[in-house]
Amino acid sequence: MDAMPINEGLPSNVTAQMRNATGQPKASSTVVCYSPMMITTNGIWQGFNPLEFSLPLFILQTAIIVVTTRILVLVLRPFRQPRVIAEILAGVLLGPSVMGQIETWATMVFPQRSLLTLETVAHLGLLYFLFLVGLEMDIDVIRRSGKKALFVAIAGMALPFCMGIATSFIFRHQVSRNVHQTSFLLFLGVALSVTAFPVLARILAEIKLLGTDLGRIAMSAAIVNDMCAWILLALAIAISEVDSAALSSLWVLLSGSLFVLFCFYVVRPGMWWLVRRTPEGEGVSDMEVSLILTGVMLAGVCTDAIGIHSVFGAFVYGLVIPTGPLGVTLIEKIEDFVTGLLLPLFFAISGLRTNIQKISDPITVGLLVLVFVMASFAKIMGTIIIAALYTMPFREGIALGFLMNTRGLVEMIVLNIGRDKEVLDDESFAVMVLVSVAMTTLVTPVVLGVYRPSRRLVGYKRRNLQRIRHDSELRMLACVHTTRNVPSVLSLLELSNPNKRSPIFIYALHLVELTGRASNMLAAAAASASKPSRSGTGSSLPPVTEHIFNAFENYERHTGGVSIQTLAAVSPYQSMHEDVSVLAEDKHVSLIVVPFHKQQTVDGGMEAINPHVRGFNESLLTSSPCSVAILVDRGLSAAAARMATEHHVALFFFGGPDDREALAYAWRMVEHPGVTLTIVRFLPPDYRARSVSNSSYRPSAVADADSRAITISAEGKSELEMDEDYLNEFRTRNHGNEAISYSAKMVANSEETVAAIRSMDNNLHELYIVGRRPGEAGSPMTAALEDWMENPELGPIGDMLVSSDFSMTVSVLVVQQYVLAGAPAQVAPAPAASSDPVRQYLSNANQRPAAAASGAYRASAASAANSRWSGSGAVGF
Repeated sequence: MDAMPINEGLPSNVTAQMRNATGQPKASSTVVCYSPMMITTNGIWQGFNPLEFSLPLFILQTAIIVVTTRILVLVLRPFRQPRVIAEILAGVLLGPSVMGQIETWATMVFPQRSLLTLETVAHLGLLYFLFLVGLEMDIDVIRRSGKKALFVAIAGMALPFCMGIATSFIFRHQVSRNVHQTSFLLFLGVALSVTAFPVLARILAEIKLLGTDLGRIAMSAAIVNDMCAWILLALAIAISEVDSAALSSLWVLLSGSLFVLFCFYVVRPGMWWLVRRTPEGEGVSDMEVSLILTGVMLAGVCTDAIGIHSVFGAFVYGLVIPTGPLGVTLIEKIEDFVTGLLLPLFFAISGLRTNIQKISDPITVGLLVLVFVMASFAKIMGTIIIAALYTMPFREGIALGFLMNTRGLVEMIVLNIGRDKEVLDDESFAVMVLVSVAMTTLVTPVVLGVYRPSRRLVGYKRRNLQRIRHDSELRMLACVHTTRNVPSVLSLLELSNPNKRSPIFIYALHLVELTGRASNMLAAAAASASKPSRSGTGSSLPPVTEHIFNAFENYERHTGGVSIQTLAAVSPYQSMHEDVSVLAEDKHVSLIVVPFHKQQTVDGGMEAINPHVRGFNESLLTSSPCSVAILVDRGLSAAAARMATEHHVALFFFGGPDDREALAYAWRMVEHPGVTLTIVRFLPPDYRARSVSNSSYRPSAVADADSRAITISAEGKSELEMDEDYLNEFRTRNHGNEAISYSAKMVANSEETVAAIRSMDNNLHELYIVGRRPGEAGSPMTAALEDWMENPELGPIGDMLVSSDFSMTVSVLVVQQYVLAGAPAQVAPAPAASSDPVRQYLSNANQRPAAAASGAYRASAASAANSRWSGSGAVGF
């Protein structure tokens, strides 16, 4: 095997770098051996150590780095730290600072000879990651961002740049020994003034500020900042070539400018041509994707040959590719592999170079930390000043200042290039890495502590359908996860009878899981834009979101009485219900409609599509600020059902707030000329006796016969009496409507309930509407069903209807009423003095009942209802 002195075949700075990594003396005897036979091993059974061969060693190193990074991500997640912190710390942990102190580890797992392979692959990963960062950035955002974001970016760069350079220049003899002065100042200035756009985007999404004004300003300013940072970095690299001729720096800058112009005026039009010739609805072919991804490496080679770092070429190349279907396709193809596997290698390399043992001179360390703190302070102050000029609150200014101090990948690249160019020594490199980590760690807690959005206390009364008139405006929030959810929601809207007299205002919300992926960020940034600003750059929406938005907007154009606003929420499923609840409260929504977590398969069965959706539904039911309906689609979305002129709906009424809410929704449907409604009321055998005994309105009453607890509200009315009042109201207002049929069924237990529903299950209906908690707690009519529920979020009746024992072609809408804590669930009926209880009821429908109004009630209402509902079978008008 031939040995070759390293300093013959490699640049001197790489030689020094590898010597520094191992801490060996700078002797010319240091060699790097290479043999074609030493790439793969012949196996441990033949006496070979796999770690002496480059491929097994590289695979082991990659596995260790990725696993360590993932463990640290999990450890830091409760502290809401961005992933970049875990990646940098993983590198420091595996490097000479901690694990490298163990000699076996340093010589066997991360030996000097392996670093060249590791660094090559890490830089390939870095190349593609910077391409992804370029893809994430929408150049149009800079044009749209306005002066505020532009000034924030300029103040956030110029002040720390000047402050960093000034402080470094004052202490130059202590800080920058044995390095080129001008280059050192320039590299330090760039490192101090940069804002990490990818890290900032993920922090904003994590703390739910991406859609706020603060988040939009921070994102726009970070994009401008990143652009300027790359230009300054190219400049710094050109000037740092101190050993070359004086004109070479100028040639580097000119060549770099030509490369950028070529990308914008030749490559970008080519990409637009490719987008235009791709048929709508079809993706880009694999051949074209391969050619575009090869272009990343060619761009890297060009800028490397020019004398600027190869990542600059990849970044500019990514920047010129149009955001939209093409960009999203490219991101989805390579993102997981690059960010999950290759990028941690780069941070590990940075960590392997960071040797805390080298930090020996306290004066140098102290001064470097001082320089960093001064620059960060300057950035915060600059941002606060701009914020004050634009009359932003002081707290928002501080939050924005800290957000602009987010460090991450770009700073690591700057520091690594500075170290490669021998502009930074080991000590200053290690200090800058650690201080950057500390600064980024502070961002999330400080922003959460300082920024309190001025959300007004929302006090609206229309939190359920029963509180609003059936012919007044209805505000609904329709949540969809995929395009499959859209047709069923639109069918439900159609059945809800929107018209000019009783309009429906829909907030169509596309829920996207936050995975930290760039495509998520694109979805959030694009969806948070208002409709007019999206129309100019419609292609910036991810394809799925765009299809969902288009479907709702087309429905709005072709239907009268409907007003639709399309929105998107990007957050983890664990906290997605919070976003939906906040939106519902802000928009004064009365009903949230969410899809069931299972979808119908070809054979008619139900199959879980995404298990996280179930957890989201359950969390929303417990925390929602208004009523919630879960829609189980089993044919409602089919074209035949949507085109039909007649729609048959059945409502199963057991009593209680949820069933009354279900009746309130069915009341809206009855107004639709094509809807036929069947109301089936389920009653216990002792119904007549119980209702008579309750007419005395005792403060608390408990029935002994079947242990049915009578709930007495603050008004002194039982649930049963409120059911009677509301049913009477419904019958009175719909007297003479032949599209409504009533029937009552006496059932003593759950078996009889199932049998009664099964007798109706004849595929005649399109939709069943049920309350989530039918009747009173522990009712014998549903008690046994509650013990066997597979989906508790649907309640006993809803769960039974979606089981395979019942019709597979009838959709189910399960409704849960929002009951105001400490207030009666039912709007107060008319006092006894009123001559027209119907009119009095409607006039009070939107008012919270006063305590004084809950005195005397007409006892005749319950007895009148008894005479109507006493028998089983159909009841006419």
